[in-house]
Amino acid sequence: MKTSQLDLRELLAFKPHGGTMSFLGQRTYLTDMISHGMLRKELFKTVGQEAARTIITRSGFIRGWLLAEQIKRKMPEVWSEARQGKLGPMICSMFGFGEVLTSHRTDGLSGDPLVETYFIGAYEADQELRLNGQSTDVVCWEQVGFASGYVSNVQQRTVYFIEPECQAKGDCHCRLIGNYLEQWDDATLPLLKYYNGINNDNIKAEVQDILNIEEYFPRNFNVDMDFDTKKSHIHSGYPIKNSYPMQKLIEMANNVAKVPTSILITGESGVGKEKLVDFIHRNSDKNDKPLMAINCGALTESLLDSELFGHVKGAFTGAENNKMGLIESANGGTLFLDEVGELSPSMQTKLLRVIQEKQIRRVGDNNIKDVDVRIISATNKDLEAAVEAGDFRQDLYYRLNVIELKIPPLRNRGEDILPLARFFISDFNEKLGRQITGLNYKTADLLLNYDWPGNIRQLANTIERAVVLSPGPQIMPEDLPDEFHQNITTPSINNGIKPLNTIEKDYIVSVLETLNNNKALTAKKLGMSLATLYRKLKEYDEQPNLE
Repeated sequence: MKTSQLDLRELLAFKPHGGTMSFLGQRTYLTDMISHGMLRKELFKTVGQEAARTIITRSGFIRGWLLAEQIKRKMPEVWSEARQGKLGPMICSMFGFGEVLTSHRTDGLSGDPLVETYFIGAYEADQELRLNGQSTDVVCWEQVGFASGYVSNVQQRTVYFIEPECQAKGDCHCRLIGNYLEQWDDATLPLLKYYNGINNDNIKAEVQDILNIEEYFPRNFNVDMDFDTKKSHIHSGYPIKNSYPMQKLIEMANNVAKVPTSILITGESGVGKEKLVDFIHRNSDKNDKPLMAINCGALTESLLDSELFGHVKGAFTGAENNKMGLIESANGGTLFLDEVGELSPSMQTKLLRVIQEKQIRRVGDNNIKDVDVRIISATNKDLEAAVEAGDFRQDLYYRLNVIELKIPPLRNRGEDILPLARFFISDFNEKLGRQITGLNYKTADLLLNYDWPGNIRQLANTIERAVVLSPGPQIMPEDLPDEFHQNITTPSINNGIKPLNTIEKDYIVSVLETLNNNKALTAKKLGMSLATLYRKLKEYDEQPNLE
């Protein structure tokens, strides 16, 4: 999982009946800005502003440090990105600290600050302005402490932040800068007194025993809180198009929807061809006309003939009434021919006549009827190869394939996997009367690292199964089918000790076979670059077989 794929819905779990919730498996609770502001006021009255600022700063340090430790222990797959400074701004936004305008990071050795971050709408500044009006001093004490604790844990060295600019005192933004403790100059020391000596080492020593106690958040409870993905944005356009390949595809589909050109939609089984057809029809000037669909591979030739062209009474045994075919029914609108590669030669000839002459004749009828339909066809076959093999008419192929829209497989659309999963959770919650709040973060990681040979159809089935089986509130790893938990086994040494390079070869080949020859996923699982994997495979092909 990448930091850009993190979502609060995978990190939070709720138990409304028991009055508890957890973040990354540890119990937490919600508070609001006004209550938080009133608590600050009470601290001022009770212990004075200087002591209150120290308490708030130190508690923020502890909170930030503990969060970093949670991430390190629970989500080690994103820890490397956290050490590169990619996770901090997202965490701040996720926790409601405010919008991160910019965030810069250096090595801390060139004289520049280690970290410099700008916030707009920082909650403590907003809190102060709402409750007390404009301040004469900076007020984001907890946020400063939080950043210090978080970065200290990430860096494994004590880092202190200060706030030279704050919106609460009239600045245009809240500016936080952080540096290693020993690199702050004497002029800054008065601002560091509020940390009161708290640092990376002593906080680690204080909480180590607590952190070593594994606490499991209870799962077996009923849930009455719905944290569904809202579907309003889903119905306004194509369901999910976060990934770059799908963005380009939908942009092209939106353009061709405006003209009556024939379209051929290709792609593996289960990628969602029907959804794309529906999108094109709804965005065309024929959207007030019928959209008729038929699977050309699901019917015999005689039944398909009748379904497409219709028939008159008495045309064949069982034809007791006149019947309008789908082509005639779709007049003025769109006809979708799914699995068009399964058409017989005679049906291909009849379809070509419809496209060329825009006329049909019902089975058993001598009358010709004019029709005006836009034809969108789809297949998971290689029609070009079928043409070369003589199984598909070349002239029909070019008539259907004026514009080809190729839907990429789900394994090449990593950015779409979790949004699609959330959409299906919402959909099945509604259909099945369930109240699943979302995916556990470990479940999300399993979904992201799966190859999805069945594409979106398989994802939908997987989520439906999990929604049915999960005791709630989140879909957990154990709610997924067995294939998501298959471990790649190491090569056996029953036949004796082998050279290390032979063991490496056997293992890499084994992993590649287990992952259905998906080289990109194999390289990721093995922790090597794709170029390195290709180089090694090339070396294996060139090696003589010495066994």
